[in-house]
Amino acid sequence: MIILDKYTTEPKIAYFSMEIGLRDEIPTYSGGLGVLAGDTVKSAADLCLPFVAVTLISRKGYFLQEIDNQGHQIEHPAEWDPSRLLKKSAEKISVTIEGRKVSVQAWVYFVESPRGGSSIPVIYLDTDLPENTAGDRSLTDQLYGGDDSYRLKQEMILGIGGVRMLRKLGFQIKKYHMNEGHAAFLTLELLHEFKKDIESVWDESHIWDTERVKDLCVFTTHTPVEAGHDKFSYDLYDRMFGGYFPKNILQKLAGEKALNMTLLGFNLSMYVNGVAKKHGEVSQSMFPGYQINAITNGVHSYTWTSEHMKKLFDTYLPGWANEPEIFVRVGVIPDEELWAAHSEAKKELIDYVNSSTGAGMDYNTLTIGFARRATAYKRADLLFSDLERLERIGSGRIQIIYAGKAHPKDTVGKQLIEKIFSYKKRLKDRIRIAFVQNYNMGIALKLVSGVDIWLNTPLRPLEASGTSGMKASHNGVMNFSVLDGWWIEGHIEGFTGWSIGPAPKEIAPDNNMNKIDANDLYDKLENTIIPLYYNDRKKWIRMMQNAIGKNAYYFNTHRMMRRYVTEAYIR
Repeated sequence: MIILDKYTTEPKIAYFSMEIGLRDEIPTYSGGLGVLAGDTVKSAADLCLPFVAVTLISRKGYFLQEIDNQGHQIEHPAEWDPSRLLKKSAEKISVTIEGRKVSVQAWVYFVESPRGGSSIPVIYLDTDLPENTAGDRSLTDQLYGGDDSYRLKQEMILGIGGVRMLRKLGFQIKKYHMNEGHAAFLTLELLHEFKKDIESVWDESHIWDTERVKDLCVFTTHTPVEAGHDKFSYDLYDRMFGGYFPKNILQKLAGEKALNMTLLGFNLSMYVNGVAKKHGEVSQSMFPGYQINAITNGVHSYTWTSEHMKKLFDTYLPGWANEPEIFVRVGVIPDEELWAAHSEAKKELIDYVNSSTGAGMDYNTLTIGFARRATAYKRADLLFSDLERLERIGSGRIQIIYAGKAHPKDTVGKQLIEKIFSYKKRLKDRIRIAFVQNYNMGIALKLVSGVDIWLNTPLRPLEASGTSGMKASHNGVMNFSVLDGWWIEGHIEGFTGWSIGPAPKEIAPDNNMNKIDANDLYDKLENTIIPLYYNDRKKWIRMMQNAIGKNAYYFNTHRMMRRYVTEAYIR
């Protein structure tokens, strides 16, 4: 059993996230949100911040992806054994669900700074205990699984159970940071702690100290997609947790008609932010009346730099991992050494892709990478809008590597994967295409460091931030992307990479954006990117340096966390 005494001696910032991606052996993440959470914790360790994180143990993970020869996605449980990597705590708390007391135990994983910082505990909440019913034991099994009832129970365990567990373990908390609305029930638990009784009668006889709770809470929203904001019916809330908190007051905090977890977080947080400047504006328009700030995401530099680039940076830019600002001095690295490091990363990627897919790719062809959650607005098939034109432009001159999972319930996302497989077959003799199954952090690092171009084609303004392109920049890989999310801030045309389509302010409501974006994609690929790659190595390397020196130096979680500290945590 783990003892946490040395971690409870000073007040902490408690970071709550439904998913946290730290390593592939702990598969408690589904994609960008969870990996960002993991990078946040890692930077907190490097910067010696007083930090503790809380999440669910997700014993069956998100899922393992298998893809057959036709491109059909098959999901398998990503089961793992927490005892191999985590330490169990003896303390237990309970959350009342449908009138039953559900016991919750904590497992702890310590994130150690690889660069001489501190150690950060990550608390994983687990209901798989013998005293619970079979149904309750499974509540912390599946990340984003089940129906609304399952999700609501999970969010009560995360928010309410998380606060109770931190108290039980002896933590003093000076700020609660909610990474999306999944954890917003923690605000209700804090209201309970701070309520002032006037009489013994429930409800209006209590004064709910909302200002005190707001002063403790920070809320980060990540999605400009309406469906991404969790909502539950009050009938379901009554069945699951009736009596925990008066519904008439909850309706004032979380919405009259449905329990909106984002609104609950907004109304009980003194600081709310989006994850890029554009996303802050979009969120403000979605939720008028709230002040929504913007802190643009970053990535953990040390995690997302290939071993080949790390060696180069250690030689020429000592201290880069804890001070990514040093990347502005990237020009001291000799061109030939930068190219050699990239070439080694590319060779490793191509060897891996060929061995796992049989794609027959080579080391010298311009290689484009696209790896994202397979869902409609990401437009993974935009590159194939005009197959004849793509074939004419790219035959023998480009090769493309895809990866990404579709949510098990996202039929359109699964169909997108199938479409990519159909294009792969149609173009097999002219353009080599590979789809790497079971996208995870290890595969992501191979891709972002080994491809030559990172492609991103979301439908504006639905890309809140996008962090995979930041990871590519850390490895000298240029972005070729729609101007949305972070790329609006990081893009300098022909200098750090290339845009696709018009700037957001130039888009008319009746424009056919698929056609406009596809045409621009083809034009730049044919007339700018392909000729530059094959004919002007010196300028290509200069753009690689710009990606590192202008993008990686800023779009990292060290800079992001310093902003959270000064703008959110110590205010």
